[in-house]
Formats: sequence, C-alpha cells, structure tokens
Amino acid sequence: MQFFTVMSSPEFTLWEQVALWAVLGMAVLGLIYAGFLAGQVLRYDQGTEEMQRISQAIRVGANAYLGKQFKAIVFLILILAALLYFTAAEGHIALGRMCAFLMGSLFSWSVGFIGMNMAVQGNVRVAAASRHSFAQALKIAYRTGTITGMLTDGLGLLGGTLIFMIYGEQAYEVLLGFGFGGTLLALFMRVGGGIYTKAADVGADLVGKLEKNIPEDDPRNAATIADNVGDNVGDCAGMAADIFESYEVTMVSAMILGWASFGHKGVIFPLLVRAIGVLSSIVGTYLVRTSEQARAAMRAIHVGYAISALVSIIGFCAVGFVYLRFSGALLPTWVSFGIPGLDMRPVWTTLVGIALAVGINYLTDYFTAPEKAPVQFVARSTQTGHAMTIISGIAVGYESSVWAVLTIALAIFASCLIYAGTNPTYIAYGVAMCGIGMLTLTGNNISMDVFGPVADNANGIGEMAHLEPRARQTLADLDACGNTTKAITKGIAIGSAVIAAVSLFNAYITDIARLVGQGYAEIAARLSIAEPLVFIGFLIGGAVPFLFSSLTIRSVSRAAFLIVHEVRAQFQDRAIWEGRKAPDYARVVSICTQEAQKELIGPGLLAVLAPLLVGVMLHKEALGGFLAGIILVGQLLAVFMANAGGAWDNAKKFVEDGHYGGKGSDAHKASITGDTVGDPLKDTAGPALNPLIKVMNLVSLLIIPFILRAESRPPWVWVVAVLSVGGLAWAVIHSKRESARPGESE
Repeated sequence: MQFFTVMSSPEFTLWEQVALWAVLGMAVLGLIYAGFLAGQVLRYDQGTEEMQRISQAIRVGANAYLGKQFKAIVFLILILAALLYFTAAEGHIALGRMCAFLMGSLFSWSVGFIGMNMAVQGNVRVAAASRHSFAQALKIAYRTGTITGMLTDGLGLLGGTLIFMIYGEQAYEVLLGFGFGGTLLALFMRVGGGIYTKAADVGADLVGKLEKNIPEDDPRNAATIADNVGDNVGDCAGMAADIFESYEVTMVSAMILGWASFGHKGVIFPLLVRAIGVLSSIVGTYLVRTSEQARAAMRAIHVGYAISALVSIIGFCAVGFVYLRFSGALLPTWVSFGIPGLDMRPVWTTLVGIALAVGINYLTDYFTAPEKAPVQFVARSTQTGHAMTIISGIAVGYESSVWAVLTIALAIFASCLIYAGTNPTYIAYGVAMCGIGMLTLTGNNISMDVFGPVADNANGIGEMAHLEPRARQTLADLDACGNTTKAITKGIAIGSAVIAAVSLFNAYITDIARLVGQGYAEIAARLSIAEPLVFIGFLIGGAVPFLFSSLTIRSVSRAAFLIVHEVRAQFQDRAIWEGRKAPDYARVVSICTQEAQKELIGPGLLAVLAPLLVGVMLHKEALGGFLAGIILVGQLLAVFMANAGGAWDNAKKFVEDGHYGGKGSDAHKASITGDTVGDPLKDTAGPALNPLIKVMNLVSLLIIPFILRAESRPPWVWVVAVLSVGGLAWAVIHSKRESARPGESE
C-alpha cells in the first residue's frame, strides 16, 4: 500500500488532490495561528511578584494534577490500543485503527494540556492588564482561550485528513479508532477535572462563604488555590478535550455516511467545510476587541462570532457551488439553482447546523444570563430561603431541557426534510453534515469557554493580591461575562454530542447492513420499540445517564467532604485566620488530586462495559435501542444539570452585586446553597454525559463484529457477560463507599 492512497488513485481528480493538500495546509495554519497567539500572550506583563507567586502556585497544581492523571490512564490506553487491533479483519486496517486510537488520545490530551498551560500563563497577565486597560485585559483573556480553540481545530482536522489521505475508501474503519481515542480521553479528563474543580469549589464555599462569611478568593482560605486550579483542569483541559472529541466524532460519522451515500465526494466535502471553519475562526477571533469607553466584552465576543459565521456561510456556498457536481438528471431548482448535476443539499444541511449553534447560544444565554427572566426568578426565590432557591432552579433546568431538545429536533427535522424522498443513507448524511456545520466555529466556541476560567482565575489573583478597586471591577466584569460564555459553550457541547450521537447511530445501522449484506432500511426496520428486546435496550440505555451521574456526583461529595474538614482544621490556626501565616494550599491541592484520580475507573468501566454487555447478551437490535435511550435521556439530563447549575450560579452573583441584601444576607446564604448544589451538576456530571454518549456509540460501532458472532451463543459470550457484570458491580459498590475524615481510615 502506498503511503498516500488518495494521491495515487485515479478516482480522485487533480482538483480533489490539491483540495486535500489545501485542507491539510489549513490545519497547519490553524496550529501556526495558535503558536502566534501564544507568543503574543507570553510577551505581556505578568504584574507584581505577589501576583506571579499566586499564578505559579496555580500552574504547579494544575500540572501536577494532569501529570498524575496521565500516569493513571496511560496503561489503560495502551491496553485498549492493543485490543483494538483485534477489532478489524485486515492487518493494515487493524494496525491503522490502533495507531489512530493512540493519535486521537494524544491529540485530545495535547489540546487539554497545552490549552490549560496557556490558560494558567494568561490569567496573571489579564490581572496585570486590568490595572491599566479593560480592552487590553479582554484581548489577552480571549486570545488565551483562542489558543486552545485553534489547537482543537488544527489537530482535529489534521488527524482526519491524514487518515483519509493514507487509507482512502477504507479510512472510515481507521477513523473509528481516531474518534474513540479522543472521546475516551475526553471522558477521563471531563470526569477527573470535574471532580477536582467542584470538590475544591464546594469545600471553599461551604466553609469560607457560609461558615466564615469571607470573600470567595480570600487568601486565608486553604482551598482557594485548589479552586483556581480546578477551573483550569475542569473548564480548560476538560472542556477542550470534550469539544475536540465532538469535533472528531462528527467528522468520523460524516465521513462514514458520506462514503456510503456520495462516495469520495461525500468524504472530502466535510473536510473542506472544516477547513473553511478554521479560516473563519482565525478571522473572527482576531477581531474580538472593545474600547475603554464601551467596556462591552459580551458584545465584542458576539461580533467576532457573527463575523466567523458569515465568513463560513460564504465559504460553504462557494465551495459547494464549485465542488458538489454529480452526474445525473436536473435536480429541483432549490437544490441545484437549475444547474444540471449540482447538488447543494450538503451545503444547506451544514447551514442548518450553524443555525442550530446560534439557536443554542441564545437559548442557553436566556436561561443562564443574570439579567434574563429565569435567573431573576431564581434570585428572587433566595429571599424566601434555601428550599425555594433549590425548587426554582430545578424548575428552570427542567424547562430549559424541553426547549433545547425541541431546538435540536427542529434542526434534525430540517436536515431530514432537505433530503426528503431520497435513500435513508442520504438523510443520515444530512444529519451528520448538520453536526459538521454546528462545530464549524469550534475555534470561537472554545475561545469563549476558556475565556471564562482565565477571567475567573484573574479575578481570584486580583483579590488575593489586593489589587486596587478599579482593577478589581474590571476583573469582576470580565468574570461575569466569562460565566455566561462558559454556560453557552456547555450548551453547544451538549447539542453537538446529540447530533454526533445521532450520526453515529446511523453509522451503526450502516455498518451492520454492510456486514450482514442487507440494506439500511431492512436493519432500521428491526429497531422498532414494538420489538421487546429493542424496548428493553431502550429502557436500559435511558437508565445509564442516571447511574453515571450518580457515580460522578457521589465522587464530588466524597472529595468535598475531605476538603471541608481540611479547611476547617486550618482555620483553627489563629495565625492563619488573622492573616499572619499562609495556609497550606498544597495540602488541599494534593487531596483534590488524589481523590479525583481514585474516581476515574468506575465511570470508565460503565462507558465501555454497558454497551458490550447489552450487545452480547441481547444482540444488535437491543443495542440499537440502548443507544437511542442514552441519546435521548442523556441530552435531557445534561441540559437540565448544566442550565439549572448555571442559573443558580448567576443568581448568586446577582445577589452578590448588592441585590436582596447583598453579601452576608440570608438571601446570599440561600444563593450559595443553590450554587453549591448546582456545582457538581453543571461542571461534573452534566458535561461528562457528552463524552459518555459518544464513547458508548463508538464502542458499539467497534464491537459490531463480536456482537454478530455472539448471536450463536459461543462459550466466550458467558465469560464476557460475567466479567462485564463484575466490572459494573464493582463500579457501583465502589461509588457507595464513605469518606473518612483526614487522619482516619475508611
């Protein structure tokens, strides 16, 4: 096999070969742009020695956590890579899938690790800039986030393009490994980072704010450094890996379905779309800026997003007009502009994806922004106590789930309508292209997300270093803006997970049809919930997100238990309480790191073993129902947790701004309770459901050959079943253990 199969195949025109090299070049350009921004950020002033000391403590803690996490999972990654070799029949495909898995894992890790390191370099520079200029502080914070965004764009596009150029029409089999590697790493980074950040945050708030009535980032609180570290390992490293795997998985599903429907043109077009997305993100993110007079951070971010969207739309239409020409009869005018052979439907479904991203942006903003009615409702409820605060937040979260799922359903319906009357595989490809369009502006989305923890950390550094009031107000304004952008990107991540999962579900049907020699429609017809096994699978799949959420929330509870006792113990030292002695920050960082690593295995086992057990025991149709159940319930639950948590968080900030009695009031204490309840929902369990959904879909795709062989009930099926049940039982039992106080044995 020649190294670049596509480059030597007569099926691909010279124009297509040039286009693929251009896509590869655009991926490299995205990485170069990330390096350029990194150089810019690192040249800015780092502020006073005290600010640099605080920032250094955050950086050391974050790197220590990720280093320990890497050691904890590296052997599992190597074992899974070896097992993947046996999931493909042909030797070169098996080797390629294994190597692609390692590449996807490495890229996902790199995005999180490098992005987090740039975030902890940028936070102190934002704090330093706040002393002189709001506009400069905004620019540094946003461009720090853009570094991570462009790494995601560049590495995701680079991996997918290289695999296609090497393997050609067999690329989709190798791409499964690439997607699985990125998704599995994202799951670990999301779960571990989420447990770390919320254990520290909850512990700091319960003791510092509620019990001692001191500010959030008061330097006397031993959990403050761990809290700031957690923002980076959770919201920077975790979210970056999360969006990266969505980026990969939508590409994988689009390329699989594209080959099944349009052949190589259906594969190359998503790559061209993604290349345009890299260019549009470069343009839009570089133009995010505001003036000292306006101080309009959110408006500047929205303008940059709108510019990127406009560049993307123009680029999609232009490329589609030039490239999407097929032999055949004249298509309807709305499809082809009256040009024989031109099929613009892939373009239209991509535009539906962009509309979906914009819709979710505004929907999430409505349910989580401090000035909007839902958060105002929660904030007013704080006047009547803790219980009413919780009740109102739950109501907001439930309602937001309904509108989110209807928005996604409308986008899928529009994508299906565009391909109405065609082969089901074409319709599935349309849905996949909707996902491609939705994540076109990945560079912008991750810039918005990482901007949040960078601003939050900068605000914490400002408080701990006792910066002047003008600088503190600048940082507080940026922090409030960042809280909204984080909520918005969580909405995008959840929506993209659903679209990606639906696309993978269609790929699951396509792959089974190919292996058993039947049509797509024949296999799909067997997945009716009127079939008892399908319905049973659907019920089990719907239950999994609840079990997964229980595992992760219990993990936060156990770790926070230890942090609360540690912070209380340190406050008993009068020298620490009076500010004459620094707390032992490293002790809390160490507890968070150790506890987060202990909790990784259970959720990982659930993600891999649950679909395997359902597949081998109840067969392929039940597994199809299982996937449908987890997609539906996972989306509803994830949106509920993300938006309820966001509403509680911003209601607390609204009260802290002086409303309903302000800081120290009863309303403030009730808002802290709401925020504390919402923390593990919005930053641990909810976001972690995104990679969970996709891990289970990819595992199902990879094990299809084994599931088909298991239908004859060979002896090894019972061995797999017993081991799977044992692993799942251990995960559940492990999650129920109680924490011991520091110094006690469990």
